[in-house]
Amino acid sequence: MNGGKKYQIRTFGCQMNVHDSERLAGQLEEAGYVPAGASDAPDLVVFNTCAVRENADNKLYGTLGHLRPAKDANPGMQIAVGGCLAQKDRGEIVKRAPWVDVVFGTHNIGSLPVLLERARHNAEAEVEILESLETFPSTLPARRESAYSGWVSISVGCNNTCTFCIVPSLRGKERDRRPGEILAEVEALVAEGVLEVTLLGQNVNSYGVEFGERDAFSKLLRACGAIDGLERVRFTSPHPAAFTDDVIDAMAETPNVCPQLHMPLQSGSDRVLREMRRSYRSTRFLSILDKVRARIPDAAITTDIIVGFPGETEEDFQATLDVVREARFSSAFTFQYSKRPGTPAAELPDQLPKQVVQERYDRLVELVNEIAWDENRKLVGRKVELLVAEGEGRKDAETRRMSGRARDGRLVHFTPTGPAVDGSVRPGDVVETVVTYGAPHHLVADGDLLTHRRTRAGDNVEAGRRPKTDGVSLGLPSFGRPAPQPVTTGGCGL
Repeated sequence: MNGGKKYQIRTFGCQMNVHDSERLAGQLEEAGYVPAGASDAPDLVVFNTCAVRENADNKLYGTLGHLRPAKDANPGMQIAVGGCLAQKDRGEIVKRAPWVDVVFGTHNIGSLPVLLERARHNAEAEVEILESLETFPSTLPARRESAYSGWVSISVGCNNTCTFCIVPSLRGKERDRRPGEILAEVEALVAEGVLEVTLLGQNVNSYGVEFGERDAFSKLLRACGAIDGLERVRFTSPHPAAFTDDVIDAMAETPNVCPQLHMPLQSGSDRVLREMRRSYRSTRFLSILDKVRARIPDAAITTDIIVGFPGETEEDFQATLDVVREARFSSAFTFQYSKRPGTPAAELPDQLPKQVVQERYDRLVELVNEIAWDENRKLVGRKVELLVAEGEGRKDAETRRMSGRARDGRLVHFTPTGPAVDGSVRPGDVVETVVTYGAPHHLVADGDLLTHRRTRAGDNVEAGRRPKTDGVSLGLPSFGRPAPQPVTTGGCGL
């Protein structure tokens, strides 16, 4: 139907969007499109947007403006906008950028191929925004971006009402997949050589609420532990209010669940947490970390923190710094609060001046980096197992290093040398080495490798193959050769 037409997907925002883009790519290829190479002029450009990051709207419309000359020069080219910003702005997109052909929302990513054909046939823009989920994304085919690590959604949507967050209104109420479907997808990926999966949800530890099973998430972690060949299991993100001891026990007792926890704090001030409608307090948050470290002493704990929430005082901010000092995060994603239209926080009084927020933000980042650097220095001399990564070390070429992720999620730049090296080290292989230096955001291992294990994932990376899954009625994924993909940027940093 669309044989030979080249597509390009530009993804912005969270891991959910990254995984949704894999589903979009899978559908397009099933409809006959092929990935555009780095030097190709695409026949179709799809924007999978985020509404959470600052200036998301301006960045999208600016980029659409830059595409207009290409569209004018090639009227057959199509432009589609989906994701959270499309769900929010709806018909406003084609009013501001009438050269856009298709607008689709977060609840109907499966409609894209049909909408593209309809827009082409009718020679006018097609806008379809559903208010609730049409089909669970996992029922759609997916072109996976990694041969060694895969995203697996366990739920979509969110039942929380945080005042700063627009996600529930754009993604809807939480919908949970059945455990058997999740495990079938994991097993199919592992059957093709994938070594690591990350279980995805807006609030993974509330998984099971929809079908009334309170310990469903801990059972799911343990079930993943029984899958032969699955070497690493990660998950993101849990919510402190719903985090229970059975999950900590499952993490500690399931060998392939990684010693890593991303636990969003948002603020260390109990007063601000109330204003945010975060249903926990700082003592509860810290008690969770204490329990995790008691069971998993080497766990690396990361977090999210918002600075400058409306009405935040210096005393509130100091409370956040106090929690950061006590929590000793291995890293933190820090954000300056900015208004999001449609959120309750946008209407709160006492919005803080930019210079106040910036000054507090700078102090927070300095403290986070100081603690992370101190924690990383403690790891010098320690042996680490690394899953060799692709494209994570920006300076690898000039330093003659490669990069990989330790089991605790830390990024390690290493030297791929020594008598243990079997042929060549490839992304997807597994190596062991010793840390020689700790920096705030990474570790360095400059000695010879202790071990090197070649894997099927490494074979597939070397051959240019990526898994392509067919959806929930899985069977086994098939492989297809990918063309070079455009670099994606976090948030809406186009």
